[in-house]
Amino acid sequence: MGPQNPFRFFNRLGPGLITGAADDDPSGIATYSQAGAQFGVNMLWTVALTYPLMVAVQLISARIGRVTGKGLAANLLGVFPRPAVMGLVALLFIANTVNIGADIAAMGAASELVLGWGARTFTVVLALGSLGLQLFVPYHRYVKVLKWLTLALFAYVGVIFTVHIDWPQVLTRTVLPDLKLNEAAVTVIVAVFGTTISPYLFFWQSSEEVEDLAAEHQPDLLDEQPAEAREQLERMGFDTFVGMALSNIVAFFIILTTAVTLHANGVTDIQTSAQAAQALKPIAGPLAFGLFSLGIIGTGLLAVPVLAGSSAYAVAETFGWKSGLEKQPWQEPRFYAVIVAGMVIALGVVFSPLDPIKALFWSAVVNGVISVPIMAAMMVVASRRKQMGVFVTTPAQKLFGWAATLVMAVAVVTMAIFSR
Repeated sequence: MGPQNPFRFFNRLGPGLITGAADDDPSGIATYSQAGAQFGVNMLWTVALTYPLMVAVQLISARIGRVTGKGLAANLLGVFPRPAVMGLVALLFIANTVNIGADIAAMGAASELVLGWGARTFTVVLALGSLGLQLFVPYHRYVKVLKWLTLALFAYVGVIFTVHIDWPQVLTRTVLPDLKLNEAAVTVIVAVFGTTISPYLFFWQSSEEVEDLAAEHQPDLLDEQPAEAREQLERMGFDTFVGMALSNIVAFFIILTTAVTLHANGVTDIQTSAQAAQALKPIAGPLAFGLFSLGIIGTGLLAVPVLAGSSAYAVAETFGWKSGLEKQPWQEPRFYAVIVAGMVIALGVVFSPLDPIKALFWSAVVNGVISVPIMAAMMVVASRRKQMGVFVTTPAQKLFGWAATLVMAVAVVTMAIFSR
């Protein structure tokens, strides 16, 4: 046997890894930080619960794209009438754009925390830099950049080595939380679920499987030989399980870090990821502060193109336009116009008088509301032999996929009750 390629494991990862990592964007970091600061280790159970649900939903998204050779929005047109899909996609674009604005603002704020100046300057520079990469670097190269950016997430794992942790208590409270269900607790639980299982992730992973088909010059699974199709399904499963594990492990450590530092020292009100980083400095020291701040910038650079790209894929598929990050802007002008529009409007949101915290809250509400019909429609598509052939969803995927849909529906109803 020849020497093993040390990067073989990493090379098997793709859309699932990037999707999972993008879930821990600066806005998500703020949510997880608030959960840990406000309720300590008693919110760790939420990310343990969301892992199998997230795996099922994202695996079904990937399966739909790889089997049909079309993205999620194109497949939704087989379930919903076009006006309904257009309405969902319009709401997705709005929510994603607000989220992009919040993320680039957080990246700018984190840059100022590290360097001591230039929050607005760095916000613009990082936004334009991210846009330039999306516009002018082909997908097969850009995806490698995104994969390496996932390493930024390990900053949050590294933080735990800078603080003292009572691991027996952590394990106990993860399984048996000491939590009173009141309005504040329910709001944070809903926020964690909504942040972790988000519609833009469904559209992105489905479309990136289609991008991979084009980049690798492969047919969709309906036209594959059985052995090759089985290999692709196994690769998707491995990629998705690892990617969502990374997402939830990092979320777990963000909650844990803020629980044993901020919550333990009476700091319970965190609105942004930059506030979380700043609050860590006097409590956990400069190393924890530096890792947390750099992680915000790295995850933002990873998440922003996923948010912008998922909007562009959804809009293009709904209107029947050609799309793809492998193409140059002049080859697919309408697809790239959506990306540019999203980034420009997001910058406008950052520099407008609009309260970014309120805007982010309402984008989370929109995401929560539209996720339920989208997930239900995904489950219908994944169960249809007309669209999926012999590759309809497995019984386990069906069970956990519908369970995730039910959880999100309950979260939306609960959010509506408590926001009255």
